[in-house]
Parts: sequence; C-alpha cells; structure tokens
Amino acid sequence: MRAPRHANLTRPRGVLAYRLMSTLRISTDLDMHYEVDDFTDPWRASGTVLMLHGNAESGLAWYAWVPRLARQFRVVRPDMRGFGQSTPMPRDYPWTLDGLIDDFCGLMDHLGIVRFHLVGAKIGGTIARAFAARRPERVTTLTVVGTPPPLRAGAVERVPELIRDFETHGVEYWARQNMGQRLGSAFPAEGFEWWCKFMGRTAVSTQIGFMGTIACADIRADLAKIACPTLVITTEESGLASVDETRTWQQQIADSELLVVRGNSYHVAATHADSAAEATSDFIARRGRNG
Repeated sequence: MRAPRHANLTRPRGVLAYRLMSTLRISTDLDMHYEVDDFTDPWRASGTVLMLHGNAESGLAWYAWVPRLARQFRVVRPDMRGFGQSTPMPRDYPWTLDGLIDDFCGLMDHLGIVRFHLVGAKIGGTIARAFAARRPERVTTLTVVGTPPPLRAGAVERVPELIRDFETHGVEYWARQNMGQRLGSAFPAEGFEWWCKFMGRTAVSTQIGFMGTIACADIRADLAKIACPTLVITTEESGLASVDETRTWQQQIADSELLVVRGNSYHVAATHADSAAEATSDFIARRGRNG
C-alpha cells in the first residue's frame, strides 16, 4: 500500500533551511529512500527539482549539485528502486520504464508536488526522457546530462557476458573496467577509486535484472513526445556518442538545446558538476514556468 499523500512539503514554521532524509513504502516490494534539500529564501515560493541518478548509483551521486541548486529550488533526490538505500530487487524482477516512472510519481505525490523540473544523469537521463514524454503534466523542464542515445547499439548482445561478470566478480569489478571512459582522462585518481567503490555497493541481483532491461531500453518513440523545454549536456569526446550523434537525437525533441562542454568523460554530472549544475539552474530560470 502506498503511504498517504501529504498535503504539501513545506518547511516547519520558522525554519530557515530544510533537510529531510526519509523512506517511503512505495509498494509491497519497495521502501524508497529519498532526501530533500531546501535552502531557498523562506519568503519566496520556489520550484522543485527531481534528480534521477545513473546506473549502480544513488541520490548521493548528486552531492556536488545540491549546494548550487538547493539555494534556488527544493531538491528531491531518491534512490531508485534497487539502488542505494532503497530495497534491492531480485534478479528476476520485471523491470520496466513505466514501473520506475510510477515509483517516482508515487514519491512526488506523497510529497504533494504536482509539477517539477526533472534532471537525469546517464541512464537516469533515459528514464527522464521517457518520464517527460509519458507524463507531460508532471514535468516543467527536462535536463539530461551525459545520457546515452535513445537506443544503445549492441547493448542487448552484451548482456550475457555482463551477467557472467557480475556473478563471478561483482559490481565493483564491472564499474572499475569502464570507469576510465565514464570519468575521462582529467578526473583525479582518488575520485576514480571513490566512484568504483560507490558503484560497487549495488546488489548483484539488482544489477543483473537492470542491465538486461532498463539499460537496453528503446526510447526512440518517446523523443518526439517530449513537449517541455529540454537541455541536453554532453562532452566533446563522450564515449557514449559523438557530438553529431547526440545532436541527431537531441533535435528530435522540439523545444531543446544542446550544450557541449570540453572533455572526454561521459558521466558529465560527476566530472563537470559545478558547471553543469550552473547551466541547469540557469536553464530552469530562463525556460521554466509554473514549476
């Protein structure tokens, strides 16, 4: 049973800053951990930003974004089903994009937030694009940062090998093998190690089911249905796709902009956190309405 909806997510009276860490029973198989940060001026109304993290991560992945965004917006950072402090999923869990979107809508309903700005990184950007297309009444603006093409060529074919690696070596081994592409050549070695261990905390059962479904999702039909203002951020030499390849799908979103930053990482939300957060905040201020 879903928890009762709150009338509104508001600060306690007289409190100048608001930080909430909690868990919500979304369904019988999911207790979702989430955090809310609100350091906006208490005398003015502020919009809400819902942030969707990438594969084998949690809401903690947005740590560098919170100081920038939480002064302007209420920031909601859930741990996606199966990840972080949310309930791990069994390997045979029937993952779907619509199911994940329902989870996030359930959280926002519980918090009393009808419309919000949506930000997604890596595979969180795939989920976010589908979210904006399928629930347009909920999403005021969309920002996707270092996100894959709408269909990843060869992803399905690689799944059996990935599953064998997860079963044999665990998630950290997998994360370590491709962390160089993820973080690029300029990221500090200490950061490389931190991200390997951070992602390595993910339950193997979650990762096996997720990689064979959500990581292979085809959202090509969703792009033309995205009606809200959209910002796409990538690097000059992303390992996910070239700038031209990214521009090809970005231009299928009618009201969208492409921002290309210097570098060769594809986890842009991690490697360019300060500049990407600033660009996102500026984009929302410039294009966001009623959110």
